[in-house]
Amino acid sequence: MIKITSRDNSLLRRARAVRDGKIADSIFIEGLRLAEEAAASGLAIEAVIYSEELAQKQRAEKLIHDLAKDSVKPVSVSEKLLQSISYTKTPQGIVVLAARPALAQNLFADRQPETPLLIILHRINNPVNLGAIVRTAEAAGATGVITTAGTADPFSPKSLRGSMGSAFRLPIWMGLDYRQAIDWCHQMRVQTVGADVHSHENYNEIEWRAATAIIMGAESDGLSAEEIAMADKSVRIPMKGSTESLNVAVAAGILLYEAARYRAA
Repeated sequence: MIKITSRDNSLLRRARAVRDGKIADSIFIEGLRLAEEAAASGLAIEAVIYSEELAQKQRAEKLIHDLAKDSVKPVSVSEKLLQSISYTKTPQGIVVLAARPALAQNLFADRQPETPLLIILHRINNPVNLGAIVRTAEAAGATGVITTAGTADPFSPKSLRGSMGSAFRLPIWMGLDYRQAIDWCHQMRVQTVGADVHSHENYNEIEWRAATAIIMGAESDGLSAEEIAMADKSVRIPMKGSTESLNVAVAAGILLYEAARYRAA
């Protein structure tokens, strides 16, 4: 039988608070795969909570050992207690609390190459879509992500499950005002390209080799006419039949891979 101390109970309460977004400077990471990504990415680990059943597996035992720092003492709990803090219906066997990655403007800029490929996510409030876009952005060779105020948190449990560790590796600059993001791109000589179903230019008709930031708007109504006007260019993805629009993550993937294809040609 596992004996839970008062310190462990306090840790479980903290884990629930982090899971629910009540502690802004920490993130909740659940599952063996994501915990491995967190360890490999060099995040500052604050706590490790795992089940005895999981610890009996060789892969998990090694991970728990790797995550155990001088200041981090892994805590073993029962499956029932782990379920009480789990974000998923079925506990994944391990929960890691880590310090939230935070990039200021200068740090974000320092991590960009001479001709960056960025994606600006504006008012995208579905964390599943956001996580999928971050994952696709890394796969397509994007060099950074900018999220505006009102966009879902890239480090929420749902977003992290969607990005599968990409959020730990890609530079992400969060919480900007839309105009601030556009102005910064102009200062950095990065062309801004908005996705717009009403644009007169197809996505495969522009110069993607230049330093570029692709702008994706909200799932429901995209970018407004005013927001499109602030961008240097706008592009559309041609659609046949009666389809009016694509899922924002699918559209972002098409544009990112077109940019990657153009740059590789």
